[in-house]
Amino acid sequence: MSVTLTESAAQHVQNFLNKRGKGIGLRLGVRTSGCSGMAYKLEFADEPDSSDLQFVCNGVTILVDQQSLPYLDGMELDYTREGLNEGFKFNNPNVKDTCGCGESFKV
Repeated sequence: MSVTLTESAAQHVQNFLNKRGKGIGLRLGVRTSGCSGMAYKLEFADEPDSSDLQFVCNGVTILVDQQSLPYLDGMELDYTREGLNEGFKFNNPNVKDTCGCGESFKV
């Protein structure tokens, strides 16, 4: 089981952690929300929680709680720029359907 970051995403996370001046990595998870049932949680982590599993990809530590991992297993997090928009893109092979606004998903 794993979660990975592209080089672009890892660079963005590392740059942000450097600007913050603290933090050990990126925490990913899922929560119940939206019209499709689940939404991603994404935050910078200052320390691991007792339930976190840790992965290192492209030099960045990724923390995922054990309950979220089955929904995120195999996911690649990318950071893209498309025109004037930029942000994280979740390439999750477990997603079966997404809502029209793109904020939630179903597995």
